[in-house]
Amino acid sequence: MLDVTRLRVLVAVAQHGSVTAAARALNYAQPSVSHHLARLEAETGAQLTERSGRGIALTEAGRLLAGRAEEILGRLDAAEHELAVHVGHCGERVRVAAFGSALATIVPIALARLAAVHPGLDMALTEAEPPEAMRVLRSGHVDIALVFRQLRDGDPARPSGDAWDGMRARLLLEEPTYLVSQAGGAAAGPGPPGLAAYAHSHWIAGCEHCRDHLLWLCGRAGFTPKIAVTTDDHVAAQALAAAGVGVTVLPGLDLRAARHPGVDAQPLPGAYRQVLAVTYGRPPDPPAVSLLLDAFTAAAAGTPAQ
Repeated sequence: MLDVTRLRVLVAVAQHGSVTAAARALNYAQPSVSHHLARLEAETGAQLTERSGRGIALTEAGRLLAGRAEEILGRLDAAEHELAVHVGHCGERVRVAAFGSALATIVPIALARLAAVHPGLDMALTEAEPPEAMRVLRSGHVDIALVFRQLRDGDPARPSGDAWDGMRARLLLEEPTYLVSQAGGAAAGPGPPGLAAYAHSHWIAGCEHCRDHLLWLCGRAGFTPKIAVTTDDHVAAQALAAAGVGVTVLPGLDLRAARHPGVDAQPLPGAYRQVLAVTYGRPPDPPAVSLLLDAFTAAAAGTPAQ
């Protein structure tokens, strides 16, 4: 069985990039960190580190083990806290990672509902886009991840690999995607304009996954968008659209979180995304987590698209 202390040392080296920095973070002597790494290599029979300049770097095997070790240690810490709550040594806590527009819409409503029935609950919130939220959920650093995934012809565009292995997802919203353009812009006609009306316009793209979805939507409409601006900030994207710099597509929660008065927003037929509350591991969830999941469901049910 692998030694927990040595796994913590390996994770610290992976996170901080060197033996010296890991020793500082763990409050260990540098030779102690080197000793734990050497012992871990002996226990696993794998070379976990290699020389890199004046320091060391993790090998592919080291990175693999460090990733799994982070997950194991995070789940162990979570289990220790759940046990402490069960025996009355500490109060309940819930830690949530959520993308920005969810933090501005669903989350505050849900927390207000939860506070009414569970005052004094220890809450921690972190803003994170879906890939990072899923990573910290798997590693045990949060209890719930609020994420989104795009739908393509009605089917979710799921990430490749094992990102969803062991995850349990609750659907909170299936919200429309909107074409966002300058209010009264040149392409505005008697009816709602489609994507093809802006085939020759400049476009504003978002994060990597949102950009991929924009490319897919425009490709389905028969053109490749000329992307002039890339920003993850939906407020900035709307301001740029209002100024006539370009057009963009945004989901309903982005518009609900902050709506610029200088833009038109038209729903795109058949273009939707799902908003999910995701937990990791087998049920049942801790009581506070279950209560918050129910609060998220109720908050999402009462949240208009824009």
